[in-house]
Amino acid sequence: MTFVLASGKVQSHHRERWAVVYVRQSTLQQVARHQESTRLQYGLVDRALSLGWSPAQVKVIDEDLGKSAASAEGRPGFQRLVAAVSLEQVGIILGIEMSRLARSCRDWHQLLEVCAVFGSLIGDPDGVYDPRNYNDRLLLGLKGTMSEAELHVLKQRMLAGRRAKAERGELATPLPMGYVRRLSGEISKDPDEQAQGVIGLIFEQFERLGTLNGVLQYLVQYQIRLPHRIVNGPQRGELEWRRPNRATLSNLLHHPIYAGAYVYGRRATDPRRQQPGRPGTGRTVAKPEDYQVLLRDRLAAYIGWEQFTRNVEQLAANRPNALGPVRAGESLLSGLLVCGRCGLRMATQYTQNGKGLRYVCNRAAVEYGEPRCQSLSGRPLDHGVGQWVLRALEPAALDVSLQVAQDLEAERQRTHHHWAQRLERAHHQVERAARQYHAVEPENRLVARTLEKQWESALCEEKSLQAEYAEFLVRQPTALSAQECGQIRALANDIPIIWHAPTTASEDRQAIVRELLERVVVTVQGESERVEVQIHWQGGTGTRFNLIRPVAKLEQLSYYPQLVARAVALDAQGHTANGIAAQLNAESWRPAKRRATFTAAMVNGLLARQGRRSVLASPASSVSRGPGERTLQELANELAMPTVTLYSWLKQGKLTARQAVGHGHPIWLVQADPEQLALLRSWRAKSHSAANPT
Repeated sequence: MTFVLASGKVQSHHRERWAVVYVRQSTLQQVARHQESTRLQYGLVDRALSLGWSPAQVKVIDEDLGKSAASAEGRPGFQRLVAAVSLEQVGIILGIEMSRLARSCRDWHQLLEVCAVFGSLIGDPDGVYDPRNYNDRLLLGLKGTMSEAELHVLKQRMLAGRRAKAERGELATPLPMGYVRRLSGEISKDPDEQAQGVIGLIFEQFERLGTLNGVLQYLVQYQIRLPHRIVNGPQRGELEWRRPNRATLSNLLHHPIYAGAYVYGRRATDPRRQQPGRPGTGRTVAKPEDYQVLLRDRLAAYIGWEQFTRNVEQLAANRPNALGPVRAGESLLSGLLVCGRCGLRMATQYTQNGKGLRYVCNRAAVEYGEPRCQSLSGRPLDHGVGQWVLRALEPAALDVSLQVAQDLEAERQRTHHHWAQRLERAHHQVERAARQYHAVEPENRLVARTLEKQWESALCEEKSLQAEYAEFLVRQPTALSAQECGQIRALANDIPIIWHAPTTASEDRQAIVRELLERVVVTVQGESERVEVQIHWQGGTGTRFNLIRPVAKLEQLSYYPQLVARAVALDAQGHTANGIAAQLNAESWRPAKRRATFTAAMVNGLLARQGRRSVLASPASSVSRGPGERTLQELANELAMPTVTLYSWLKQGKLTARQAVGHGHPIWLVQADPEQLALLRSWRAKSHSAANPT
């Protein structure tokens, strides 16, 4: 190669530094196939010698062979070059062309700026340039711009070709499990029958269970592995069975190829997420409407397009901010309940170790510290909505029972078929190993011993699989018995029995409700016991009804003034408390809480608040006390904590107390001096912080 000499720009202080020859090829394929270009770049060492550098002062940087110049990230050689220039160690940088150094104007102009500051020259076969000289700087900038534009043109040309080929459905892309590419380039289902069966089983289970985690647990429970075709190495193309995992199942359920569609542009690159120097990062999964190419009904399908759309919608609904799948717990309406006051979704709360159920709208309280919107007891609401659901299910009772029986039988048949395929594959491996062993010459003991071990290993694996299958048969009968079918048909005549049966899981009830209901809007009338409920059914119809919820105080009842007036009138007529309670119950007056009837004590309390009964002296007032002694209720009020907590501490021996009798009632008197009060407050603070972690 002929070089243009420009020794006038090369000064003695330049020769006191290094002459760096930068060598780079974009890909390892270019390094292997375009070796002449690599030789030309290494030949720049002679150019440095001709410019007056000694061999000891010439350095070659070739760490970036096989790496793109689109970015400085991931190019340690280029980074080392810039660092050496910044340390005033480089007199001249030699490259076969400017594109070897950088194809990004940002990196190129950064290098020019550093060279101008520290007095380094840049040379190529056309000449030597001084970045401090304006004319040279202008020419170098133009060369860098052309280098970047060249990369852009090449990339656009390549992408246009890929797009045109993809629009014809001919662009070869990596195939997911369950599909293979024939020698002709045609895409077909995996010829292995068991592999096809496993893929189909995954879609069937997701249709039934509705959650990715449910499908994963099913596969793990029945020891079902996923079929993968090896793509590299000496075993390329062979079938390998791997453990199921969440990421693989998610990709399978999101991939439109299983619905028979050819797609291009499904995995777009988001520049905001891409990590410099790592081209494979930043990939996102586009929505079907955003695919660059979507050709439906082009490939063999495992499911229809409608089922694929339902699967994607269900996966989106399972995300945290969506409705989500059915969950454990006694709540029937979890995820379906909407506050009629603010329109936000109501939360489900369990108290008393799951025995108590409440629906609460507290989003504004949690996020903004505002008062709680509304809350109500969950069981009356679940019961009311459940009755409407049972009415809707009555006409389809027999159809449901027959479908359940068919589903159970089909599920067992699929599982047995999968086991039969596994056993058949294991037996084939045994026969294959036996044929290989018998085909070898007896004298060739080195090979015979290896094949004998492989035969023994295949026999052991087959025997182990047969034992697992026998254990499976014990747990799973091969078919529904006549008694089981009869029980299903008998129960179908009375859906409420199935609904309330202890063997019916709450998750099953939730799943049924979600199939029928879109949402339930609840509005509590003030602080009263009245609740307005609106059921929005799937399909657009609606049902409205009123519900009575339990409230804490009689004063919250919507008919409290009428109740007081009636009780006062009965008292004025001379009725006793028992008589007033009996009359109120006969007239269908309801108390505040979950009790169905009034009692004499409740009537006395009501009349006492109206001034028509004298307030009885507390039993504790008749008991003589020692210094610092308090009742449990008095101590609870002073410490602002529940009485039941103090009582549990008393039973645990944490409190010093004695039992006295007042008006015939046993009373606990707790010794609580100032020191003891301080200790109790510290216990209270610790228990409160543990129950409400920040």
